[in-house]
This record gives sequence, C-alpha cells and structure tokens, in this order.
Amino acid sequence: MFNDIGLPELLTIIVLGVLVFGPDKLPKVIQDVTRTIRKIREFSDSAKRDIREELGPEFKDFEFEDLNPKNFIRKQLDNDELGLKEIRNGFDLKKEMAEVTEAVQSTDDGSSSSSSSSALSGSAPGKIDMQKRPEKPAGDDHPPFDADAT
Repeated sequence: MFNDIGLPELLTIIVLGVLVFGPDKLPKVIQDVTRTIRKIREFSDSAKRDIREELGPEFKDFEFEDLNPKNFIRKQLDNDELGLKEIRNGFDLKKEMAEVTEAVQSTDDGSSSSSSSSALSGSAPGKIDMQKRPEKPAGDDHPPFDADAT
C-alpha cells in the first residue's frame, strides 16, 4: 500500500504526528487508524466475497481489478484467440514510415517541370501525380447536370 514511502517521508510523518497529537495521544491515534483500516479491508473483502457468490460458478475467475478499463483492454488484447499478437509483431511502423517517406521523396525529386509536363501527358508510366489539379472537360463536353439539385 505504501511502497513508495521512503525513510525521509516516514520520519516526517512521525514528527508531524508527534507535533499534532502529542507523544501521549499518538499511540491511541495509531491504534484507531490501524483498526479503521482493518475494518475497511474486512468490509471490502466480505463485499467481494458476496458479489462472487451472487454471480455464481460461471464467474469463478472474475477479478475486480479487471473492472479497471486499462486492465480490461490489456487483458483482451493479450488474448491470443484474436491473433492480434501476429498482427502486432508483423507490423513494423519504422519500416512502413521509411517506405512512405521514400515514395514521397522520390515523387518530389522527379517533380521538376519536365516530369510535371510528362505526368500531364501521361508519358511517364508508374509515376503518380500527387498534385491536385481540376479536371478540365474536353471541348464541347459540359459538366454533369442534375435536375433534382436545382
């Protein structure tokens, strides 16, 4: 419960306890606090036991710590029935990002005026034009007309 309390913190608590309650009342206060903590733990354990009995045998492996959303999601994702471990292990984010960066840089390197004109004419197979340009309708072609929209 108090795993992260070190010696300096413990000494500070003791000194404050002696100053606030006095050396004669401090043992009684410590006993009262200890008794209260013990009663709270007993009440909590009996409530857990009652809930487990009411749930029945199908929830015998139910843990109250699983009600924490973080623990619940972690337990479900670690379940190997879904095959998520294979997907997670097969996906290398650094490799994917390097491939995307390389593709974008190769497109940017070749996007000089000659490549952009060749991309417009379609003479460069395998190159993708990454610039947005409005498509111009050919000669007498009119844009589509929707009579219901007007």
